[in-house]
Amino acid sequence: MRLPRRTILRLAAGAAALPVTSRFALAQAYPNKPVRFVVGFAAGGANDILARLFGEWLAERLGHPFIVENRVGASGNIAAEAVAKSAPDGYTLLFVNAPNAINATLYDKLNFNFATDIAPVGGIMRVPNIMEVTPALPVRTVPEFIAYAKANPEKVNMASAGIGTSIHVCGELFKMMTGIRMAHVPYRGSAPMLTDLMGGQVQVTFDNLPASIEFIRAGRLRPLAVTTTTRSEALPDVPTIAQFVPGYEASAWFGIGAPRNTPPDVIALLNREINAGLADPKIKAKLADLGGTIIPGSPADFGRLIASEIEKWAKVIKFANIKPE
Repeated sequence: MRLPRRTILRLAAGAAALPVTSRFALAQAYPNKPVRFVVGFAAGGANDILARLFGEWLAERLGHPFIVENRVGASGNIAAEAVAKSAPDGYTLLFVNAPNAINATLYDKLNFNFATDIAPVGGIMRVPNIMEVTPALPVRTVPEFIAYAKANPEKVNMASAGIGTSIHVCGELFKMMTGIRMAHVPYRGSAPMLTDLMGGQVQVTFDNLPASIEFIRAGRLRPLAVTTTTRSEALPDVPTIAQFVPGYEASAWFGIGAPRNTPPDVIALLNREINAGLADPKIKAKLADLGGTIIPGSPADFGRLIASEIEKWAKVIKFANIKPE
């Protein structure tokens, strides 16, 4: 799906401007009460951990609580819709991630438009997914895997944490770019998926690195490559898929959004404090432990990332004819 130029410009620019005096007054007063920080996934996962980390940082910097609210369901759509329909005053924020960009095409009938109804505030980090196989599979490199899969069409089971997850579409992108055929086996979450992968019931997955890294370090899973175009500092000896499949790139990413028409000065204030957090040595160390690479920048920078991700995954979803559960 190629986004209209107007949509891309809206994502890049953020909310429309208010009169100068009104904007100045809002920015000076903000925040003067607690802020809701809405997360579309359950407590304890990467989204929740990062939201609480930055909620604490923003509360400390701005002097009012940032309360994390987990609104679980529909792959993050329930949370996104709640924020999209909230007052555009900066007191309801969305923890944004890759599924939001995937869902923009995956779901035909949403009550909101993620591309236009959520204003980008700032990016936090990218995390590579990891192409990993059960140790029982007789392959140790991406070329060996491709050769094995081509010799055994539809006999390699590709596991994911659910239809339309980043794990799923990363695998579908790999299939699209290599021409191999694998059977997709969706699970209800990463934990049961990894259990079966380690047990050999499925052969390969493209998991988010934080969930798999300890199993890799313990030798219970065999990493073949990371999905980003650069190697992960957490696994420096593991190559990238792009070294063998030119042009391949995928990652989980995280950031913060707000309802459209949130005052630009409020967005600018939040963006400045997010970037300050990304420069803080303690926060940088915590993000590095999760295998992430920080993505500081302006709201426009984050908007461009979102627009490009929506467009990329739209092509994969249409190619693979992925339908929501």
